[in-house]
Amino acid sequence: MKKIKIFLVLFLPVLPFLMEGCKKNPDDKSINIFTLQDDKNLGLQVKNEIFNNATEYPILDSVQYSQAYAYVRAIVQKILDGGKVYYKDEFAWETYIIQDDNVLNAFCTPGGYIFVYTGLIKYLDAENQLAGVMGHEIAHADRRHSTDAMTRDYGISVLLSVALGNNPSQLATIASNLAKLKFSRNNEAEADKYSVEYLCPTDYKADGAAAFFQKLIDNGQGGGTLEWFSTHPSPDNRVKAIEDELNSLNCSGSATYDTEYANFKANKIP
Repeated sequence: MKKIKIFLVLFLPVLPFLMEGCKKNPDDKSINIFTLQDDKNLGLQVKNEIFNNATEYPILDSVQYSQAYAYVRAIVQKILDGGKVYYKDEFAWETYIIQDDNVLNAFCTPGGYIFVYTGLIKYLDAENQLAGVMGHEIAHADRRHSTDAMTRDYGISVLLSVALGNNPSQLATIASNLAKLKFSRNNEAEADKYSVEYLCPTDYKADGAAAFFQKLIDNGQGGGTLEWFSTHPSPDNRVKAIEDELNSLNCSGSATYDTEYANFKANKIP
């Protein structure tokens, strides 16, 4: 975050141009010099770069595995229909499945392009757990954490150049590193919080993300060796924080859809 403040001083003359027409969540107290259109441009370009890199990102064919896509996309749509995602109508919110059982991860680009690995899908035990993780990743895009983190890692000038389509070589690097993008602990805590808020209006048991973290702890997998923890802090205290948020919002949903999820894993995912 310090780098962003420094760059704001250096790039002050261009701020009126960058901020023009930028719809901002009034709840968002962070400083982000990128417009929503910048987020969308950058996200679309990264999505296309990912699709062009089948070796690193083997995307499941959406026609061949249409039922798998329908299931996962219905979860995302239910979250969006809950009415708590601020940029619901501005961002793309497209969902894709990456076939790699060895990776326990999901990520969302700026502008709402969501990618989830089969390894994560198969690890989880219930639909609300996947919804909780997806809500967490949606929050990173909706709260615009991605461009904040990318600014820290790559710098404003590089990202603006990429967003304008002027730096294709750097775009490939950004795309290949996106799954490993490191957010601040404050960003992670906020994404956990908003995962509960997004799920609260639905029929889901809204602490799905906590159930995922608890399983990692129970299995002794919270020590930093998994893909999730190359980019996310330890689950210590996160379960309690999520449960506290659930209680503070008085969420009434109780559905986990364990049976449906077991059928999905067994019959729809290769």
